Amino acid sequence: MQKDISSDNEVNATGAIKDADKGKAPKKASDKQKRENTQEEQEKEKVTKENEDLKDQKISEYGQTVLENGKRDHKIHLLSIIGEIEGHEVLPQHNKTTKYEHVLPQLAAIEDSTDIDGLLILINTVGGDVEAGLAIAEMIASLSKPTVSLVLGGSHSIGVPLAVSANYSYIVPSATMIIHPVRMNGTVIGVTQTFEYFEKIQDRIIKFVVSHSNIDYNTFRDLMLDTNQLAKDVGSILVGDETVKRGIIDSVGGIKEALAKINEMIEENEEGR
Repeated sequence: MQKDISSDNEVNATGAIKDADKGKAPKKASDKQKRENTQEEQEKEKVTKENEDLKDQKISEYGQTVLENGKRDHKIHLLSIIGEIEGHEVLPQHNKTTKYEHVLPQLAAIEDSTDIDGLLILINTVGGDVEAGLAIAEMIASLSKPTVSLVLGGSHSIGVPLAVSANYSYIVPSATMIIHPVRMNGTVIGVTQTFEYFEKIQDRIIKFVVSHSNIDYNTFRDLMLDTNQLAKDVGSILVGDETVKRGIIDSVGGIKEALAKINEMIEENEEGR
């Protein structure tokens, strides 16, 4: 019986091609997987870089960042209140300012966030707009999350309510706080009603400070109206531990103490849930 050699050759050739294809398929799949892994890595690197850039932008533009590399795995939002508190009018560009339209939405976002555990506030301000300062202070005071403030350099004028608005406050030994009556720029009508309005504004400030610190109403008002301490103004200047002795600030300390306190308060808050 004659064997069909050509047919066998075709079968062998086909089998060889199939075997070759089988050998190549895993390689193609492996190459494809490598490309996908490379793309994923590139995407991750891109997202990481974007997050770092956004973090740097928040620090440079708004003085805000999130401290999340601590040993206790707490996420603490860092808020800086620096320069002059800007109100409804835009201050000159050469002034360092804290804008309430930036701070108020951020405070609302902190309260609403499930990721943020607490708020640390760094303060170095000359004061500024009373309405804007009190608005920020009231927002901080109404947060349900633990808050700690640290006065660096100075916390003058409307900076006093901002400093005491946190659950716990610190001041570095060299920092100062100036307490003085309300000032007003522009046209002032010399009538009784104007002075009564000033009294109402001062009363709001005093009551807020008294309700969020350990100083009493009359003592704080006396400091505000003191005529012996400031050469060209009315009011008082308190340095470091003097603010603690007067009952305005809770403790003298720096960033180490402030971070330790906020972490302790966060843990107590978590245990209480």
